[in-house]
Amino acid sequence: MTLHTLFVCKSCSTVLSHDEADDRAEGNQLLLKLLEAQKNNSTYSSLNIDSVGCLWSCVSKYSCAATLVCPQKYTYHFVDLLQENVTDLLQFSQLYQESQDGYVLPAKIPGTLRSHLLVRIPPTPEVLYSEVLS
Repeated sequence: MTLHTLFVCKSCSTVLSHDEADDRAEGNQLLLKLLEAQKNNSTYSSLNIDSVGCLWSCVSKYSCAATLVCPQKYTYHFVDLLQENVTDLLQFSQLYQESQDGYVLPAKIPGTLRSHLLVRIPPTPEVLYSEVLS
């Protein structure tokens, strides 16, 4: 079984202007809680939801970040997420898991999530993985 992980930033303490740091951190914590509440839902049981200290999006003015990763698949990094995006983020994770290489057609990205996609990173070629492992 391939491990699909949704990393959720749990802190925005590295913002350049700390005026909004408390609100952003609370937003990240709420987003994380809403996502973790879905862990018992069998639909999302194959998705690993993991918090990380910082995804460094807040240094570039973006807050409430989450990154969907899986070895040898595209990586998706979403920013400025709100609690309204949780359902769409989980629906997107299903499309991602069903995809062979992680590529999801832009038109298939759930509506509210499209404007929150900051970057899609291509998978590292398998050749590099085999070189590292040998």
